Amino acid sequence: MPQTISSLAIARQIIRSGTSPSANYRAACLAKSDKDFLNKLKMVEEEIDETSHWLSIIMDSGMLPQTRVQDLFDESIALRRINAKAILTTKSRLEASNRGNL
Repeated sequence: MPQTISSLAIARQIIRSGTSPSANYRAACLAKSDKDFLNKLKMVEEEIDETSHWLSIIMDSGMLPQTRVQDLFDESIALRRINAKAILTTKSRLEASNRGNL
């Protein structure tokens, strides 16, 4: 990254948002209920989305060549899709459970 105030700020944000999903996913695996699990997966989703946002800004602004960032961006999109599927599966399980309790 260039040694500018804005690029260093973005780099720090990426470090935070890019490392947070694994810790939040680990917490989700220890969830006390499906609702708790879902809530923690939504936090994972937010952090992955934030990382994608910062990577997009880096590419769009030309801070780094797109060729240096594109693979990371693509990986963030793939992780977001995987996590979104887990969220949908959990929501379906919760809805099925709620229908069974009525």
